[in-house]
Parts: sequence; C-alpha cells; structure tokens
Amino acid sequence: MTLLHKGALLPTATAFSAALFLAGATLDAEAATLRLATDSGTQGSPAGDTLDEWSRLIEEKSGGELEVEVYYQNELGGQQEVFDLLVAGGVDMMLSWPMTSYDKRIGVIYTPYMTRSWEEAIDAYSPGGWVNELLGGIFADIGLKFFGPWPEGFNGVASRGQYALDVAGADGLTVRTMTVFPAPQTMQALGYQTAAIDWGEVYTALQTGVVDGEAGNVIYWPYEYFRDTLDYYVHTKHFFMTGILTMNMDSYERLSEAHQQVVSEAAREVMEQQFVAARERDEHYIAKAQEDGMEYFALPQETLDDFARRAREQVWPLMEEELGAEIMDTIRTNAAPL
Repeated sequence: MTLLHKGALLPTATAFSAALFLAGATLDAEAATLRLATDSGTQGSPAGDTLDEWSRLIEEKSGGELEVEVYYQNELGGQQEVFDLLVAGGVDMMLSWPMTSYDKRIGVIYTPYMTRSWEEAIDAYSPGGWVNELLGGIFADIGLKFFGPWPEGFNGVASRGQYALDVAGADGLTVRTMTVFPAPQTMQALGYQTAAIDWGEVYTALQTGVVDGEAGNVIYWPYEYFRDTLDYYVHTKHFFMTGILTMNMDSYERLSEAHQQVVSEAAREVMEQQFVAARERDEHYIAKAQEDGMEYFALPQETLDDFARRAREQVWPLMEEELGAEIMDTIRTNAAPL
C-alpha cells in the first residue's frame, strides 16, 4: 500500500504452491485452525503486530477452541497471490490492502482526495460511517466477510535525487504506484510518470533506477524499508491509506455462532486499537524520518487544493466508468468539500 505495501523482501511462494501447502486444512469442529495472513508487513511491523494481536485475542476468547496460524508478508506469495488465496479459501482471514481484480468497486478506498483530514477520515471509515457501509456490501459480493478498516493515514511521495512540490515539478519524475486502479491515474493527474509495481519488487526497482520514487504509502514504509535509498518525502495526501480486516465468507459461516462472535469481536478490538494508534504512529515516523536525514515537505493548503481539483476532475470520471454512477454519487455527496 502496502508496500502494497510492504515488508522485508523475503523469498516468496507461488499461490499454487501455497494452496497445495494449505490443502486439506479445514475448519474442523473439534479443533478448528484458522489461517491468518497479510500481504504487507513482516513480523514486528505494525501490520505484523496486528496479526499477532488478532490471533492472540481469538485463541484467548475461544478458550483455546480456535487456533490461528499466522503468515506474514511474502510467506505465501505476493500481494495478488495472497488475496487470491483469501477469496479461494486457502487463507481464512487477512489484513490486506485489497486488490481490485475481483471487483473494481473495491477501488472506493483508493478514491483520491475523498477525505482530507483525519477527522473526516475517521468519521467516514469507522463503523456506521459512509465509506464503511459502502465497503461492507462490496466485499460481501465477492464472498468476503468485512470486519472493518485498519487505517494508516495520508500517503505521499518518497523519492531520491529530486522531488516535486507542484505539478510542474513532477515532470520527468517516475514513481512507483500500487498495482490497483486508480493509483497510476491519480499520480498522472498530479504530473508524474508512473510504473505500477508490486510491493515485493519496489526495492529492486528503486535500486536499478526503474523508478525515482515510491508513491503508495504513509511515511513509515519508505522510511522503514528504503531509507538508505530515498532522500525526500512530499506529503501529497492523495489517498487515505487503510488496510482491511476481512475473512473468507465460507470459512466464517463454517464456524459456530459463538466462534463467529469471537472472531468478529477480536477484529473489532484490533480495529479500534488502530484507530487510536494510527495518527500518533504516523506523526512519530514523520519526526523520526527527519531525525535520520530524510527531508520532509508538508505542502501548503493551496497546493493540496490544486492537487485535489486535478484528481477529482481527471480521475473521478474514470472511476465512475468503473465503479458506477451510484457509488460515485455517494462519494460526491459525502466527500470533503473543496
């Protein structure tokens, strides 16, 4: 996201080999084992810690009747491969930065400049919020139980050698974007050239000069994984980045009602913890990155307004073609005003 996200670059398995490895593992009534994975975040990262806490809560709340096997970033494959496993039931639960290959309406969470402050984002994404309500129905349509968002904050552009503080300055800069619609289109609207690259390949792309920077994440990810390569972080705030806590619907429905409640309550608890921790963590890493030599740029409001207008004028009509008029009408009605 993330990066889409993230993590130390570990050896990967293919979705096919992972499926074979997981084959035969079932939700047995006597000793149910749930498989929990993320596409972004190694053990010890914020995402990895969330997996550890979610699994701990499930085992504790079920009195040991449910066991959880945890798979961190790249242990079962790349971002698309792990999401494929979730949809197919090879993975039961996931903290994901979801792919739009199954339903482009998932792109709702990547709507540029939809929310423009932490307060607006929290209201929209919290249970009962308008974005939260939209996402629940979309995930159900592809066979996934939606528990809620795992927010990180507003993202930006990390680069080396040069940086851009406006649309004109972005000319000639090539940045990595997430491999989901409308991430490339958004950065093109802000003046950049783009290359859609899976998170697991970002480090190599930066080192070999395929891209000049990374435009998919809050500052934690480029600082934690690429600070030896990247010099600048420009806080463009084009997306409010959030992972999603979800579960394969068939896996969920095979659980007893009591166990369904256990999994749901545990998901809600880690979600609520993240809503409290996310903003503080983002501010912490903004300060830490600067202490360690990364130059950080907070853009003036007039520049962010210009970016938002461009993205809404150029990208939102493309989104309406893919997501439908009904969803975009809801977004236009509820989005932060310019």
